[in-house]
Amino acid sequence: MKKNKVRALVLFSGGLDSTLAVKVLEKQNIEVTGLAFVSYFFDDVKARISAEKNNITMRSVNFSQVHADVVKNPKRGYGSAMNPCIDCHLLMIREAGKIMREENFDFVATGEVLGQRPMSQNLHALQLIEKEAGLSGRLLRPLSAKLLDETEVEKNGSVDREQLFDLSGRSRKRQFELVKELGINYYPTPSGGCLLTEIEFGKKLKTLLEKIKDPTASDYELLKVGRIFWSGDVRIIVGRNSDDNEGLKRLKEKDDKMLELKDFMGPIVLVRGKITDEIMDEAKKIAASYSRHTKEADYKNLEFIVN
Repeated sequence: MKKNKVRALVLFSGGLDSTLAVKVLEKQNIEVTGLAFVSYFFDDVKARISAEKNNITMRSVNFSQVHADVVKNPKRGYGSAMNPCIDCHLLMIREAGKIMREENFDFVATGEVLGQRPMSQNLHALQLIEKEAGLSGRLLRPLSAKLLDETEVEKNGSVDREQLFDLSGRSRKRQFELVKELGINYYPTPSGGCLLTEIEFGKKLKTLLEKIKDPTASDYELLKVGRIFWSGDVRIIVGRNSDDNEGLKRLKEKDDKMLELKDFMGPIVLVRGKITDEIMDEAKKIAASYSRHTKEADYKNLEFIVN
């Protein structure tokens, strides 16, 4: 009887480690599908580019709202900013596990390297995530497998443990060697990618969650656009450039107010929340102060287009 081909679902960011994980498994003639996630705080652009250049089959899952719920109330806290790395990674693996069961994949794999990230890739965190995701024995880390307990898919011969690796720590020397050995055509330079790890974005997000109980998708998107001023629970957002101005136009909702100077070049300002005359006066002051041609004190003598 012909044996069915082994199928793996690999968490895929498009970075070096996840690309290596895919290629290590493909070398064993395993059918691999990369799985990228999209949320309010990161996208799949890098993953799509890497998948195309390295001939990797990939799909994306948008889990924005469920991810936002985890970000608001992480069980295991945040990193240096508003990044709940352990809870976030656990959520991704749990979602991957659901797809694995629904579509009859044999196991889930990741590009994690033991000890590379102190918060989410220490031995305790790796074991915790595997257990809580309900994937005991079916979660493989090909790059560090020989330093971890043998999984069921290794024990039953679906994966050859001898062709896996024992990488650990933050050095990437061995990964760069594997790039040549495995014939990888492309990998992007290391970069954050996740806004939650950025200190300044984290400050803006923390304030939003303190002010607004249940932010909408648009609320999260506004964190990426312009300078934000709070007046109580009301936001006044000032475009910094033409891209910001276009973003504010795109994100404007029916109850928002948008204003700009009528006779002078200046920023677009969006106001969201319970809008009063006092709030609009404040928004006009801010708009005037950010124009090269006017000053805050001039705002009462200036005309504004408001819609």
